[in-house]
Amino acid sequence: MVVNLIEWSNKLLEAETTCQGIEPISKVVKSFTLKDAYYIQIETIHAKLASGQKITGKKIGLTSLAMQQLLKVGEPDYGHLLDSMEVLDGKVKRDSFLLPRVEGEIAFVLKESLKGPHITTEDVIKATDYVMASIEIVDSRVKDWKIKLEDTVADNASSGKYVLGLVQRKIHEVDLPNIEMKLFKNGHLVNEGKGEAALGNPASCVAWLANRLADFHIELNAGEVILSGALSAAVDAEQGDVFTADFGDVLGKVEVSFI
Repeated sequence: MVVNLIEWSNKLLEAETTCQGIEPISKVVKSFTLKDAYYIQIETIHAKLASGQKITGKKIGLTSLAMQQLLKVGEPDYGHLLDSMEVLDGKVKRDSFLLPRVEGEIAFVLKESLKGPHITTEDVIKATDYVMASIEIVDSRVKDWKIKLEDTVADNASSGKYVLGLVQRKIHEVDLPNIEMKLFKNGHLVNEGKGEAALGNPASCVAWLANRLADFHIELNAGEVILSGALSAAVDAEQGDVFTADFGDVLGKVEVSFI
């Protein structure tokens, strides 16, 4: 079966609007490839840009070995961030998601563009303006998170929304592999992690992304926000929940409430 990119992009867009999940594309289309999935993602992003939304950055997923083993993949994935996804007041409506989950991450803000395929971690460090604490709210337009790698890639890497902290640090002020994050749900510690959980160094994740994007003639632009990958497992969110990702004195805290 030939994959109809526009058809599946439209299905995902409708699922986002109605909050009604679709069947996994990988289950319906047996010949579905990772390249097909990325082109569906790009088709969806083009549709959103045509509606007036703007790209604000990129996100990296599946950076931990545990998640890669779970989905039986050997590399991370990526998605696009849009201005409609940024949470500015720390509050989101639970009923605007299907099955949201919360992750704590380090966000990079670039001062220079990065274009693969030969970007190194050192290149990322030079191109970064500053880093920040962040929370990513991931969600899946695929019913009940029954996803394979191709499904999450087509679904913009299961992107939802993101929140940025207030503390901005120059990258040389932060020991990225050793920075610690504690994630609290309603005041209770639910998990924790270190920067090294993201491919050993969150900056390495950004380098991987720049090089992967070269396959699709896309680059990371100055001013973009790059979410470098979760430092611990994602936690389910329901109405009334309040999440805090605490990065200590280095990057401070970032919080989001589900109303």
